[in-house]
Amino acid sequence: MPWDLRLSPEQFERVCQANPEAVLELAADGQLIATTPTGSETGARNQALGALIWLAVRRTGLALEVFDSSTGFRLPDGSVLSPDVSVVRQERWTALTAEQRRGFVPLCPDVVVDLASPSEEGPRGLTALRQKMKRYRANGAQLGWLLIPEELAVEIWTAAEAAPQRLAPAQVLDAAQLFPGLQIELAEVWAG
Repeated sequence: MPWDLRLSPEQFERVCQANPEAVLELAADGQLIATTPTGSETGARNQALGALIWLAVRRTGLALEVFDSSTGFRLPDGSVLSPDVSVVRQERWTALTAEQRRGFVPLCPDVVVDLASPSEEGPRGLTALRQKMKRYRANGAQLGWLLIPEELAVEIWTAAEAAPQRLAPAQVLDAAQLFPGLQIELAEVWAG
């Protein structure tokens, strides 16, 4: 496909259905964003991260839905992005129709989590992920966590703050201001 091609969210969904092996996202201007598979160390960290967040949500009994990195969210600006882990309030999820839940979810998650790859370059590098965090915040995300394993650091992006807060070394992620009791320890994530 030509990379200067511009697609609507509906066209993008059709392209994804016709190319299930492709890992793509869609920018608000309709440009395709090709993402690449992660290395095994990043994949193991991502699996641990998703599992820990899912377990923390279940343990607290909070009415939240947790999604993995395969889930596409159709944001209000028209982009379709896939955070590594995302959390949506259950009442927002159940308000969607069955058809909306089957396709790209037409909302911005309440919490987005992305894990940076060791390389600064490409769609999984820090520069690209910081741009994604800005897009999530502009589209309504209340909280974003950008994990930087090489530095044992986390950037915390909130709706209220213009710039992210940086924790280093980060040992715990805590969403208590939004979701009391929702916190995870990062030792298993950092271990890879």
